[in-house]
Amino acid sequence: MKTLIILIIILAISLNTNCQSSMDYYSNGLKLSNQQNYKDAIAEYTKAILLNPQMSGAYHERGIALYELNDTLGAIANLNKAIEISPKLSSKAYIDRGNIKSELMDYIGAILDYTAAIEIISNYSETYYLRGNAKIFLKDFRGAIVDFSKAIELEFNISSYYVGRGYTKSSLHDYRGAILDFSKAIELEPDFTGSYIYRGNAKVLLKDDRGAIQDFTKAIEIDSKFAGAYLNRGMALIRIGQIENGCLDLSKAGELGFFKAYELIEKYCNKSK
Repeated sequence: MKTLIILIIILAISLNTNCQSSMDYYSNGLKLSNQQNYKDAIAEYTKAILLNPQMSGAYHERGIALYELNDTLGAIANLNKAIEISPKLSSKAYIDRGNIKSELMDYIGAILDYTAAIEIISNYSETYYLRGNAKIFLKDFRGAIVDFSKAIELEFNISSYYVGRGYTKSSLHDYRGAILDFSKAIELEPDFTGSYIYRGNAKVLLKDDRGAIQDFTKAIEIDSKFAGAYLNRGMALIRIGQIENGCLDLSKAGELGFFKAYELIEKYCNKSK
């Protein structure tokens, strides 16, 4: 009897040591991942899994490390395993898997993953934003607006949420509503050139070329090598009769690599000579 008790104690100590060791390997993996040493991190996560095959977090982190090393299939397989082990505790794993699916253009699969994450944690604004982006690619613009609006309701001071909703409103031809959202995005993040370009484009569609020129000019002030801003401003200048200035902008866009600008120069500028 005494021998049996001793064996049980030894087994308990051994199991506890293994559990602790798996956490040590997992912690080492996290440190290595933070240092972007993904290859060695994967080795540590693998050791943790060998000691504790039900450690969903190790599968999750190994999946992310594999993704960073461009092993997409391996990443998804590990995220699948993390979700299989802890389906009700894996909201982040669903989000990460959804992000990979989005990059693979599996937008339906991504939406299913983001939805599963929302069912676990319903007040995380970024998940709604990500699902909204996926819906845009499926041309579900109204559904996307619902998601962007929910993200804004949960966290109203993130500019990208307004940019997403503004872009979607533009896709539904609600240009005035889009301008309001882009303006809010600019208020929150005044150095993001995309918001000025999007707002300028919306103004163009409302026949406000002069207002659009102001936005394109601001984008150029922030990023003097933004070819698209020169092209858009050039066309707006041409439309209001400032042909010479507009053609200079088109030429600049071409120099910066926007080669379509040369077709526009041929169409709008050479005739003026």
